[in-house]
Amino acid sequence: MAQPDSKKIFFENLSGAGKAIAVLTSGGDAQGMNAAVRAVVRMGLYVGAKVYFIHEGYQGMVDGGDNIKEATWESVSSMLQVGGTVIGSARCKEFRSHEGRLKAAHNLVKRGITNLCVIGGDGSLTGANLFREEWSGLLRELVEQGLIEADAVEKYSALHIVGMVGSIDNDFCGTDMTIGTDSALHRIIEVVDAIMTTAQSHQRTFVLEVMGRHCGYLALVSALACGADWVLIPEMPPEDGWEEKMCQKLSATRSRGTRLNIIIVAEGSLDRHGKPITSSFVKDNRAGMKRLNIIIVAEGAIDRNNKAITTEYIKNLVVKHLGFDTRVTILGHVQRGGTPSAFDRILASRMGVEAVLALLETTADTPACVVSLCGNQSVRLPLMECVQMTQEVQKAMDQKRFEEAVKLRGRSFENNLRTYKLLAHRKPESELPVSNFNVAVLNVGAPAAGMNAAVRSAVRVGISEGHKMFAVNDGFEGFYKGQIKEVKWSDVGGWTGQGGSLLGTKRTLPAKHADKIAEQMRKYNINALLVIGGFEALESLLQLYEVRSAYEEFCIPMCMLPATISNNVPGTALSIGADTALNAIVETCDRIKQSASGTKRRVFIIETMGGYCGYLATVGGLAAGADAAYIYEEPFDIRDLQSNVEHLTEKMKTSIQRGLVLRNENSNENYTTDFIYQLYSEEGKGVFDCRKNVLGHMQQGGAPSPFDRNFGTKMSAKAMQWLSKKLLETYRRGRVFANSEDSCCLLGMLGRTLVFQPVVTLKDHTDFVHRIPKEQWWLKLRPLMKILAKYKTSYDVSDSGQIEHVIHTRPKESDASVAM
Repeated sequence: MAQPDSKKIFFENLSGAGKAIAVLTSGGDAQGMNAAVRAVVRMGLYVGAKVYFIHEGYQGMVDGGDNIKEATWESVSSMLQVGGTVIGSARCKEFRSHEGRLKAAHNLVKRGITNLCVIGGDGSLTGANLFREEWSGLLRELVEQGLIEADAVEKYSALHIVGMVGSIDNDFCGTDMTIGTDSALHRIIEVVDAIMTTAQSHQRTFVLEVMGRHCGYLALVSALACGADWVLIPEMPPEDGWEEKMCQKLSATRSRGTRLNIIIVAEGSLDRHGKPITSSFVKDNRAGMKRLNIIIVAEGAIDRNNKAITTEYIKNLVVKHLGFDTRVTILGHVQRGGTPSAFDRILASRMGVEAVLALLETTADTPACVVSLCGNQSVRLPLMECVQMTQEVQKAMDQKRFEEAVKLRGRSFENNLRTYKLLAHRKPESELPVSNFNVAVLNVGAPAAGMNAAVRSAVRVGISEGHKMFAVNDGFEGFYKGQIKEVKWSDVGGWTGQGGSLLGTKRTLPAKHADKIAEQMRKYNINALLVIGGFEALESLLQLYEVRSAYEEFCIPMCMLPATISNNVPGTALSIGADTALNAIVETCDRIKQSASGTKRRVFIIETMGGYCGYLATVGGLAAGADAAYIYEEPFDIRDLQSNVEHLTEKMKTSIQRGLVLRNENSNENYTTDFIYQLYSEEGKGVFDCRKNVLGHMQQGGAPSPFDRNFGTKMSAKAMQWLSKKLLETYRRGRVFANSEDSCCLLGMLGRTLVFQPVVTLKDHTDFVHRIPKEQWWLKLRPLMKILAKYKTSYDVSDSGQIEHVIHTRPKESDASVAM
């Protein structure tokens, strides 16, 4: 099996011996901060550095004493799944003064600390950079006051700063996602899903206020994830007359039989005149709707004149104009609470390790940097460039340059807003283009959470493009049986939050039924095909491409969206559904470990799905804090098993009380889950006992995560736009004819971009026997998991080390924000 990268650079040359690293969390708390702290501590200790906690943020640095404590490996055990920050966070006015920073410098020098890892927002990171710039002057003052020796100025001459952004608002420029954002979206969507059931029962409109006083990311993405009827965000205040337009939209939605409406409002929303938009305004303007609407308002939403838009204002508006029964829900700090999602744990762990590497490589001339996420890659950016661009966004909003503010937020934010408008606001029939093209969409393979969101997006974007959209039930089996029907805009309402596949999905491949499928395509005049599924979907498109010479019906544009929990499709780093499965694994592992909280020394053996692909076992193991993960791609033998048992035995003799071992279902034919369980049980006698659990199909079930809802929605919208373009390109003499390689493509995430790749070119990158790609990027994460479990190993840092600039972090065609 090919390894991740032939050009490996390992950090063995980057020794941390003699260095002292301190980690602190500052500003508002965010889920995932503890995972970042854990990664910094363990990576720091791994390379031989001393690592210190600074409790209570900058306040603890100023106060010193017991607030600055040396960390041990065991001191960060069992904190991966804990929300908030266990080392505390506090606002500190004293640190803003020169005298406060002088005290802080003294407390650090006393312990020999010259490396700071700061986890917080732009204010916390700006304060850290100022501290760094003043450092040498502060040391001279301490010498003059007789508080430190003169040689300390030279010995501790430079303070090195690396930042990680912990903020649920995702309001920091330069990174696609900040630590805590995905978990906050989980809390919001859990509330929206719960509200939907009661709202449908009573035909209600719900106005939800979410956090984001100066950034509408949470409101916008949650609106995408739940299919909200209206969203109000600070970056794009509504035009004058928006109240009437919103009420018309809600009324039209009800007239089509919808039983609810959702309005989401950012907590500080203003209209374009600076007038607050409140929930009461909406409630008082509702008169004739049928069932349920949900409106989401970001807390910082404004109108075009900087007037705040509040949930109460909106509520009163809906009640007054439409007479609808309207309720307001203000989510508040529940968005900051709860267990961090799998995404945030992995993001924080990767960033924590990268932060330590950056500190080891920094010199006196290296600018303070922040570890960021771009597409699927960790990058280092100059801290102050990011801060300045973040401030530029607020300046643009203050000066009512709203379109510019949206662009400054980045391509991911822009694309989210564009996609929401495309899907939420249906144009009148008279305004729709007439393409005369028929497009079919179907699901193939095993069900994956997010498939329904992708189908909804495809149908609505296709209708907006002027196409007739046809849904095929039960995959290609339903296709050749003629289970095809036209679908309208309202037919896919409410699909984003539904798990499984509402269209039905089968593993049947089309080759044996090509003649019957071709007949159905003639019957319904299908001009383009969107296939959403896993490995079978790839095989299906390859088969359809190969029979084009025999059947002209397949000489049409065809596109595949990867959707499988196994994440085993070549040509993409991520598949729709994998994030939901990861969260199911992590949540179950958390509960399993919690079940042993009153039991000393217990090891759990967990079997995950994935076929021959070890993605779920590896990445789930990283997110759950596993001690080992056995996969097919990394062969293991009895000596490896013995070494793992011995390693766990040694850990169990310390304060570590629980162990976790994951095994991919097809990792080895002979070393089965039962075998590993029995081996660990036998070898651990007298030290620990053992339990096993096969997670099974629960990994395929449940409501899709916010990530999968949005990933499926945006991928599908992009695929439909590509199909529309190809239809126009290949329409000649009254018919569509496309037989080139680039007319049959897979849309996948590669590095930092979404890319259309001809399926034919993926054949050489595929192991068809084991149904996996020949090269898999996530294998690079395996050493990271081992390091955090205290194994000695090598870690590939070939992607690290370069400080980029904010303007270069996103390629022109990138519109993704993913991280695993």
